[in-house]
Amino acid sequence: MNLILDTHTLLWFFRNDEQLSEVARSTIEDGSSHIDISMASFWEMAIKLSIGKLRLEKPFVEVHQRVIENGMDVRAILFEHIRVVGSLPFYHRDPFDRMIIAQALVDDLAIVSNESVFEKYGVKRIW
Repeated sequence: MNLILDTHTLLWFFRNDEQLSEVARSTIEDGSSHIDISMASFWEMAIKLSIGKLRLEKPFVEVHQRVIENGMDVRAILFEHIRVVGSLPFYHRDPFDRMIIAQALVDDLAIVSNESVFEKYGVKRIW
């Protein structure tokens, strides 16, 4: 299965946070899925760090290093993703989540996220 992790899912996975569901954790850890992290997630983290809405235990650059070390790939934002974002209904207004939704739709990825509103967009959500 091809997956894309929501930003909070990635952070909770790396922190071993109990907020991450057992289904999500086992899906990420089982090794049979290809896992992507959207460039939008790194953008979101950078903005939230700069305005004090996010604190990390280690330097920001280490998040990217851990993604690579865990065999995850960074999914670039392409024009087709941006085009689809522009056509999405506003069930959800967060621009970073909307990009992840668009990437899931365009690239046929399941999203690992606790946000059930994502399902309104017709994406497969694992939680």
